[in-house]
Amino acid sequence: MKNYQLLILALLSLNVVKAQEVRKRKLIFSDEFNYTGLPDSSKWTYEQGLVRNKEPQYYTSKRLENARVENGNLILEARKEDYNGASYTSASLITLGKKHFRYGRIEVKAKVPKGLGSWPAIWMLGENRQQVKWPNCGEIDILEYVGKDSTQIYGTVHYADSAAKYHYVGEKPKVGAPNEDYHIYAIEWNKKGITFYIDELKYFVFEYKKAAYNPGDTFKKPFYLLLNLALGRQGNLGGPLDDNILPLKYEVDYVRVYQ
Repeated sequence: MKNYQLLILALLSLNVVKAQEVRKRKLIFSDEFNYTGLPDSSKWTYEQGLVRNKEPQYYTSKRLENARVENGNLILEARKEDYNGASYTSASLITLGKKHFRYGRIEVKAKVPKGLGSWPAIWMLGENRQQVKWPNCGEIDILEYVGKDSTQIYGTVHYADSAAKYHYVGEKPKVGAPNEDYHIYAIEWNKKGITFYIDELKYFVFEYKKAAYNPGDTFKKPFYLLLNLALGRQGNLGGPLDDNILPLKYEVDYVRVYQ
């Protein structure tokens, strides 16, 4: 019992130290979602349409049914409905053209939605994506969660080597049932590498110089942030989709970026 108590005290002390370390940093971007209505247009814009991976959802813009702030949370909602030729709608918020980031701590407190076909994410793409295309721009997946693997999360980096060949590496720790509560998903990003966290658990470290295929300066340039709720389909990471889970809500308590 005594050893157990000492372990609890040590963990509490570590949490205090971690919190103090974060508070010492400069908060350069945040959205606490302490308002009501559409997401703050000074911070967020939208992806629109049938965007990637042959996903079935149509990402809408400035539509409360799919993206709204209420009760202190950002709600991204996927719905089964006919819209612009698609059978489903959802939302993807991005900071492209509003705010770009290079290094620091990016953290998001969120509750992922449950069900087969649920595919929420917190991620980043190189701001130069339109010029150099993916994967040359780089991608940092702070969180991916898929309902078919409901006990684990994914943290991944995607990039191209000097020969423009695509590579990815990551970890997918089993963390219980992340859809049952809010968790803090975060990265610590600097000129040497990227470290991934869920709450206080550090589960993946990507060091550029130790990578099997050198990413060059891909992760030393500005990136923008994305929050989206995709839907799976048979044949991709998120699928298959069970229509009975819809409408589906992805809840975000806050977004904070420190340097």
